Amino acid sequence: MSEEQLIAEKNHLGKWEQHKFLLMIGCAVVIALFFVGVALALYASSGAAQLDLSRPGYQSVREQAVRSDNLDSFPASGQLDQQAIDQFRKLYDERAKQATSIDSFGGNVMSDDALSIGSPTQ
Repeated sequence: MSEEQLIAEKNHLGKWEQHKFLLMIGCAVVIALFFVGVALALYASSGAAQLDLSRPGYQSVREQAVRSDNLDSFPASGQLDQQAIDQFRKLYDERAKQATSIDSFGGNVMSDDALSIGSPTQ
């Protein structure tokens, strides 16, 4: 396609057709802003904003949080032998027993004890 043909085609197009790429970018930005607004509204109205400790105003609360490293976990690397398999089965059986011992339809399913969440003083 020659340059003259491109100029002729450009002159033949309407004003909106000439700027449709910019129009598409503008519409994408408007749609993205709309969805960000909806997400922020849901974040504020659902109560997640009150639980979010990463906000700058909660620096003192974050410092009070106790990090516990005493979780029983199976190592991701190491030698795979009968002793490792026995250790894994023991940890798995303990976790499975904890998970199945909770009454799924009971009133305290979401309690700290049921979720294995200790209080900060523990």
